[in-house]
Amino acid sequence: MEKYINNYVIVAIFIVIGILLPVVALTVGRLLRPNKPNDEKKTTYESGNEPVGEGQVRFNVRYYLFALMFVVFDVETVFLYPWAVAYKQLGLFVLAEMAIFTGLLLIGLLYAWKKKVLKWNSI
Repeated sequence: MEKYINNYVIVAIFIVIGILLPVVALTVGRLLRPNKPNDEKKTTYESGNEPVGEGQVRFNVRYYLFALMFVVFDVETVFLYPWAVAYKQLGLFVLAEMAIFTGLLLIGLLYAWKKKVLKWNSI
């Protein structure tokens, strides 16, 4: 029983340190930094240019669809790379699993293509 309590104490210490360390660092930074606000410092910075228009712009939903497709295939690459590196040690079974994984992604891509998600129409 004492062994389990020791584990909880260690986890509690890490949680306290994980919360306390950023709070202390931010507080010390706030106390040590100079604070001289003026109107020029409070304006929005846009690569050295004066801000034009509103800060919030509505984007077309197609941008989000392309971003989602990018993330899906980026995650696929993250899974394929370690498999390719260790292919000789993993064997034929893992080759079949990776073929199924890649096939499912290909089916998703074909579905998106058929639904014309990837077609860019100008408005």
